[in-house]
Amino acid sequence: MKVILVTGGAGFIGSNFIKYFLETQKDFIVINYDKLTYAGNLENLKEIEDNPQYSFVKGDICDAKKIKKVLKKYNPDYIINFAAESHVDRSIDGPLVFVQSNVMGTLNLLQCVHNFWSKDSYNEKRFLQVSTDEVYGSIENDTDYFTENSNLLPNSPYSATKAGADLLVRAFFVTYGLPAITTRCCNNYGGYQYREKFIPTCIAKAINDEPIPIYGDGLNVREWIHVLDHCAAIVKALFSGIPGEIYNIGSGEEVSNIEMAKIILTALGKPQDAIKKVSDRLGHDKRYALDSSKAKNELSWSCNYKLNDGIAQTIFWYMENAKWLQCN
Repeated sequence: MKVILVTGGAGFIGSNFIKYFLETQKDFIVINYDKLTYAGNLENLKEIEDNPQYSFVKGDICDAKKIKKVLKKYNPDYIINFAAESHVDRSIDGPLVFVQSNVMGTLNLLQCVHNFWSKDSYNEKRFLQVSTDEVYGSIENDTDYFTENSNLLPNSPYSATKAGADLLVRAFFVTYGLPAITTRCCNNYGGYQYREKFIPTCIAKAINDEPIPIYGDGLNVREWIHVLDHCAAIVKALFSGIPGEIYNIGSGEEVSNIEMAKIILTALGKPQDAIKKVSDRLGHDKRYALDSSKAKNELSWSCNYKLNDGIAQTIFWYMENAKWLQCN
């Protein structure tokens, strides 16, 4: 069996990916390497914890000694790096930890992987960096889209650290020949997302009949994708993508923040006046929108979830797992 090492696999996207991967790829052993910060939760993976093809290792991507030990023990054929600090608000309040995890952690991981894999000339190996559309910055109109060739113009400490990590991945490909691929995805939604994120916050507030806080005028636009569609795209990129390439992953479905809150309130039968506008976030990007034609054409990938159906399923999941949501 081949081995895939997933860093940050106890987080929202990482845990969904591991379960999806084990369901769809039967000839793999999955090693989940996660520091278990506040957003990492092994409860996300409870249903597979006894799966003989799954193992968990607690560790930090900044810990070179631990990374080297894991590489030597498991000798992974594939590595996917989900590990990152990811909340924009937290990055504004404390950017240093984002630099340490997202930049220095990625650099440490790349260096360890390069030293380990290069002994065999990277034979049949793949490294995939999971990134974000936020590295491109903000679109100030309603018509343009980011392509893989768009300039990197990050506007928050979070997105700046993700851009830095992306450039390090590129540098290791160009300089050393590390067979690395980068995916940049739009906003994800689905089950197991940490409470502080926008959609779980809206759902929790609506269920509890509390006001939903919306930054500024609420007209900031985001493109939303179901986490399982993102997982499917990552698998496609991992196996069919070309090393050195970047692939935008988006659904093409955009809504403003205030529209998303209203969709959730309507689905739960709550009044629209539950929305409460609050002071805008510093450096709040106006609009994110991706041109994902490259992924669709070159990877033969497309979304299975439509936004309204996916949001309805997500709301149902949180209602069925209200205790889980409260525990976060």
